[in-house]
Amino acid sequence: MEEAKLSVGIVAKRCGIKVSTLHFYEQQGLIQSCRNSGNQRRYKPEVMRRISVIKAAQKVGVSLEEIKQAFSSLPNKRTPTVQDWQELSKNWQRMLEGRIAYLQSLRDNLTGCIGCGCLSMAKCPLYNPNDELSKSGTGAVILDNAEQKARTAFTGGLF
Repeated sequence: MEEAKLSVGIVAKRCGIKVSTLHFYEQQGLIQSCRNSGNQRRYKPEVMRRISVIKAAQKVGVSLEEIKQAFSSLPNKRTPTVQDWQELSKNWQRMLEGRIAYLQSLRDNLTGCIGCGCLSMAKCPLYNPNDELSKSGTGAVILDNAEQKARTAFTGGLF
């Protein structure tokens, strides 16, 4: 087993993040460190792969909570292997397809009624007369329904 010997500064520099980000990731349970005899944090080299996975996932819109859930599925909190990364990214791709569909729906409906109940637009009485959509829930019901349909279509209801 590889020794935890990399300092906070070395890992932060190599990964292109701030030391405070490393501390935050550790606080969130995304990475782990050990303490040396001088009580300084030390990391195993494999932590850099975990940080790279975190950064890549964040770039495509995966939240830290979603990353944490994915990491928790790995046995013994190990660093993702190539196979693990393929599986994680496949699940995230499905989730992102749902988000893309939602954003497309949002883009296409920005000028129309979104079902929020304000009834201030000329078209709202056609889509939502007397705020009938309030029976379906709160907020922008038309957009929320579009998001739910898109998510279910692309994820099979997984997310």
